[in-house]
Amino acid sequence: QVQLVESGGGLVQPGGSLRVSCAASGSIARLNTMSWYRQAPGKQRELVASITTGGNTKYADSMAGRFTISRDNAKNTVYLQMNSLEPGDTAVYYCHARIRETTGWREYDYWGQGTQVTVSS
Repeated sequence: QVQLVESGGGLVQPGGSLRVSCAASGSIARLNTMSWYRQAPGKQRELVASITTGGNTKYADSMAGRFTISRDNAKNTVYLQMNSLEPGDTAVYYCHARIRETTGWREYDYWGQGTQVTVSS
């Protein structure tokens, strides 16, 4: 049993910064690649960034240079630092992780429930 919980969303002005967090808890043997996705109203969910256990990162083109994904393996937590926020960044941000549980060798995909990020004047 594993749960992902996002936090840190909120309302910010254009050009501002925000840091969202996602903490995994439960029977975790290995926390594999973790990712942030986002979904704006009326749009498809899109990948924002991902980070492997080794720290390799990938970003969507529109977020590269403004967003930074990081992780703290000791805390089973992934972060997304968002700078120079634009109104177009307004969306629900979801955490995703592929996790090997302590009960065996099977790996499962988990999603958080999302945290709202609103960029507006």
